[in-house]
Amino acid sequence: MKAARAKTPRRPALKKPSPSGQKDPVGVYCRVRPLSRPDQECCIEVINESTVQIHPPDGYRIFRNGEYRETQYSFKEVFGTLVAQKELFDVVAKPLVEDLIRGKNGLLFTYGVTGSGKTHTMTGSPGDGGLLPRCLAMIFNSIGPFQAKRFVFKLDDKNGVDVQCEVDALLERQKRDAMPVPKTPSGKRQIDPEFADMINVQDHCKVEEVDEDNVYSVFVSYIEIYNNYIYDLLEETPFDLIKPKWNNCNTPVRNGDFIPPQSKILREDQNHNMYVTGCTEVEVKSTEEAFEVFWKGQKKRRIANTQLNRESSRSHGVFMIKLAQAPLDADGDNVLQEKEQITLSQLSLVDLAGSERTNRTKAEGNRLREAGNINQSLMTLRTCIEVLRENQMYGTNKMVPYRDSKLTHLFKNYFDGEGKVRMIVCVNPKAEDYEESLQVMRFAEMTQEVEVARPVDRPLCGLTPGRRFRNQAFREELARKLEIRGGPINGGKQENAVFTAETEEQSASEIFLQNFPPLPSCELLDINDDQTLPRLTEVLEERHKLRQKLSEEFAKNVLTFKTVLRELDSNVMSKENYVQGKLSEKEKIITGQKTELERLEKKIKTLEYKIEILEKTATIYEEDKRHLQQELESKSQKLQRQASDKRRLEARLQGMVAETTMKWEKECERRVAAKQLEMQNKLWVKDEKLKQLKAIVTEPKSEKPERPSRERDREKPIQRSVSPPPVPNAPPVRLRHRRSRSAGERWVDHKPPSNLPTDTVMQPHVPHAITVAAASEKALAKCDKYMLTHQELASDGEIETKLIKGDVFKTRGGGQAVQFTEIETLKQESPTGRKRRSSPSNADPPEDAADSEWTDVETRCSVAVEMRAGSALGPGYQHHAQPKRRKP
Repeated sequence: MKAARAKTPRRPALKKPSPSGQKDPVGVYCRVRPLSRPDQECCIEVINESTVQIHPPDGYRIFRNGEYRETQYSFKEVFGTLVAQKELFDVVAKPLVEDLIRGKNGLLFTYGVTGSGKTHTMTGSPGDGGLLPRCLAMIFNSIGPFQAKRFVFKLDDKNGVDVQCEVDALLERQKRDAMPVPKTPSGKRQIDPEFADMINVQDHCKVEEVDEDNVYSVFVSYIEIYNNYIYDLLEETPFDLIKPKWNNCNTPVRNGDFIPPQSKILREDQNHNMYVTGCTEVEVKSTEEAFEVFWKGQKKRRIANTQLNRESSRSHGVFMIKLAQAPLDADGDNVLQEKEQITLSQLSLVDLAGSERTNRTKAEGNRLREAGNINQSLMTLRTCIEVLRENQMYGTNKMVPYRDSKLTHLFKNYFDGEGKVRMIVCVNPKAEDYEESLQVMRFAEMTQEVEVARPVDRPLCGLTPGRRFRNQAFREELARKLEIRGGPINGGKQENAVFTAETEEQSASEIFLQNFPPLPSCELLDINDDQTLPRLTEVLEERHKLRQKLSEEFAKNVLTFKTVLRELDSNVMSKENYVQGKLSEKEKIITGQKTELERLEKKIKTLEYKIEILEKTATIYEEDKRHLQQELESKSQKLQRQASDKRRLEARLQGMVAETTMKWEKECERRVAAKQLEMQNKLWVKDEKLKQLKAIVTEPKSEKPERPSRERDREKPIQRSVSPPPVPNAPPVRLRHRRSRSAGERWVDHKPPSNLPTDTVMQPHVPHAITVAAASEKALAKCDKYMLTHQELASDGEIETKLIKGDVFKTRGGGQAVQFTEIETLKQESPTGRKRRSSPSNADPPEDAADSEWTDVETRCSVAVEMRAGSALGPGYQHHAQPKRRKP
């Protein structure tokens, strides 16, 4: 069954670093298992307490062309074949248990090839318990007298914990007792003999400094990661092999087939820690009960028989121990009902499945698929370690692929600084495992270079230390005083050390009342009875006196006890302050020295890496130099060939250029001669025309003028830019000015400076006009009319003058606008300049015919001039005109 796909979690926030900013490297230890037969060849040798040497077996040397290379690997500590489980526990696991009780997390996992002793190291064997039972025994030996009752702590579904009051916890216990399901074992039950020898630890190891003002509860869970799916080994799954199962196709499934339980998914809690949702977490109160829960899940774990291991683990087993602790209140009686004061720490013990080669295990079918998933998850673990190492050593920021495997995704918090990480590398020294052991050694040595941030110490609750024992001492002293006075003591020993306030007040009041003299009979049987009341009065007075004495003595004892406590507190506080000051000084010195050592070690590693990179770079450069030299030689030969080809091409091109130059020189000479001949012909024609014109002018007036020939009409006269001046001998003629129809109005005569003088008899003239070269707002404001003098070249080559007139009026914007109304045209013609449209087609076109074609007469003029008041353009004006259309 496939696991439900989880939603992509939000981007995790940055972890809070430790106050000192210190980091600890991953602790890697090596354990060498003994050979199964004395005659086997050994390829691993323990050099000293921190170094092992691995050398290839004989057959491997022959196969590798006689190469013989011994390699040494260093670890934090190496454990040989004769090291006992107790010694391994004291060095590796004991510090993690101490941190667990102090509220810090820890991760311990075994790594190695299949059959190297990982499960034996973690679980142990009968008579020789492994790390897991020893951790449980140390935890319960340390917190045994300070454990809370069941269900005082209650885990929620979001990897958190809550504190319940005594009443709610009692209801939970009663409900549990009423359930028909079998209970977890208690200390009075008989232990299963199958694992009784594993947990029979005689050394009674415990943590020295345990906060006695806290109460503790232990929760355990057991999961396995099989084929990259997470399964709960403590989950109660009803499974009956006799009753047939039905699949989706409504057909029965064979009874022998195993239907796996539903897989679990990973989630991220509010502190960005990963946890398994829906995982069974059992509260345990003793080592035996916790190990029985583990053994129950161990029976469900998947194992198989392979060629290399008779009981090979086919999944990664993860046994998690959670320790919840909370302080007592100020009276030392009840647990504080504040969630902020609860500390939840976790110790994860991981038994990784062994890496294996299928060509050696002869795996097929499901075994082959299991081996592939095991190797893939271990490869992902190696990749994550490599990326972490590279990011820390070289300052890169590559993404660590935690999500590629459920194993690495579950424990990403530990590598991000949520606790200590320890790894035990288990190796089998037999020669057949040489290549696999070599890969394991390289990975382990690389893992040691990864550093994990030191976890933050939990804050103090702020209450007076020693509350539990002071309350217990007060009760014992009160009981002793009452016993000395001869009064009965309410009694019996309590099963637990924690009492409620109501029970204490009730028992103290009963003890206090039982020490008074008994009251006599108060029945009055006779009216004349004068003894009963005086006797009762006497007893009451005695009881009152006794009560006053007890009260005074109790007040004195309280004052004395308070004085002693204050003195003890002041002495303890002064000693603690002195010790703390000394410790802080020593810690600063040690921290500075460690920081300097870490800096120097990092510098050494960086320099070594740079040297290695430089050597590799030099080798690469030598290779590049050799390739470039070869390429340079080939390129030089190619360039020589190209140069010779270029010289041949240049000689060829020079011949072609010389030939082409000579050809064009002859062509130019021919064209120049033709042009000179043409110009001479034209000049002769003009001379002939001038002779004829002279003859016409000088002939007598009585003769009748002859009509010019058609050839003369066909010839185009020479263009003139302006009209010729009048003959000097002619009598002077008085110039006549055309009278405007609106002579009484004020005009603006706009004459652009680009106009040419025409020297004609008739000239445009407007009286009382303001002549300007450019239109301005000031001139337009004084006049009512506007006239623009415009010149253009007519189609026959003569200048044509147009007078464009318009009315001036004011605009809404405060400016002046002109609206054109009419156009007057003054055109100048020459009597000899006309030509017939029906001229022969073979006549030579005049040279400046093209100049006269583009000067077509504009038939319409639409120009508007608007002056805006306050414009930044000064006397600016805008022309809006239609584009000129060319004749086809």
